[in-house]
Amino acid sequence: MAGSSLLALIDDIAAILDDVALMSKVAAKKTAGVLGDDLALNAQQVAGVKAERELPVVWAVAVGSLKNKAVLVPAALGISAFAPWAITPLLMAGGAYLCFEGFEKLAHPYLHADEQAAHLVELADAVSDPEVDLVALEKDKIKGAIRTDFILSAEIIVISLGTVAGAPFGQQVTVLAGIALVMTVGVYGLVAAIVKMDDAGLYLSRRGGAATRALGQVLLAAAPKLMKLLSVVGTLAMFMVGGGILTHGTPGAHEVIHHAAEAVGTLAGVGPALAWLTPSMLDALAGLAAGALALAVVGLGGKLLRLLKGRG
Repeated sequence: MAGSSLLALIDDIAAILDDVALMSKVAAKKTAGVLGDDLALNAQQVAGVKAERELPVVWAVAVGSLKNKAVLVPAALGISAFAPWAITPLLMAGGAYLCFEGFEKLAHPYLHADEQAAHLVELADAVSDPEVDLVALEKDKIKGAIRTDFILSAEIIVISLGTVAGAPFGQQVTVLAGIALVMTVGVYGLVAAIVKMDDAGLYLSRRGGAATRALGQVLLAAAPKLMKLLSVVGTLAMFMVGGGILTHGTPGAHEVIHHAAEAVGTLAGVGPALAWLTPSMLDALAGLAAGALALAVVGLGGKLLRLLKGRG
């Protein structure tokens, strides 16, 4: 009897762990869009920092990221326990923000070209000027990166919470804590690798034989291209994930996308491929439209506030 109870207990634990692993995999997949942009944004945050200070800066931001998640995870669990009705609105708000952030990134070079150019010149002058307090500059960069991480981490936690909303509390704790830890280690481990890729390439290009030097040159050439690729893929994924959240939360929209995928799936030859691509493409288009609308609303709201302040 005791043996049977032990086996039953082990089986229950194994089933719970299997559920946790499955939900973690789904949550990780759904948060991949945020992850791609998280990588690009945080790698860009350490641009301009001296080479020997890059890893300490990444480490400081990673610690700040863990502190962010130490606040966000209990808050998400509290919402799940005491206000589960708020999960869907929070998901929709998170999806809308993802779309807004993605579209703002596309529009920023055109809407704020002068500000961006001035910022880059100011940063370059600050790094090259021996009179500038680089410690203060570094601290400002760290604070800015941690603020960026808080927003992205909130998106990740809310999306993950929506995945495990109906699960027992213990599984919710395990999944959210696991996702928070894995995302932090994964993001900042890769950020560290990316920001040191050019240093590794420079080192290899000056050492060893022809093959080693050739590898170093490849790494040197690949580092800026990888940054650009991460930014492009991250932005696209933000529209797909954010748009997907919005279409799933909008009555009837998901069914329309499903029927569209079924319709193109009947086409000869390319049907199966189009059926697979259509939902993601339509989600991305919905995200693009939602981002444009959100940016227009935010811009109009900002103008109205400035107008009201001017009259006041």
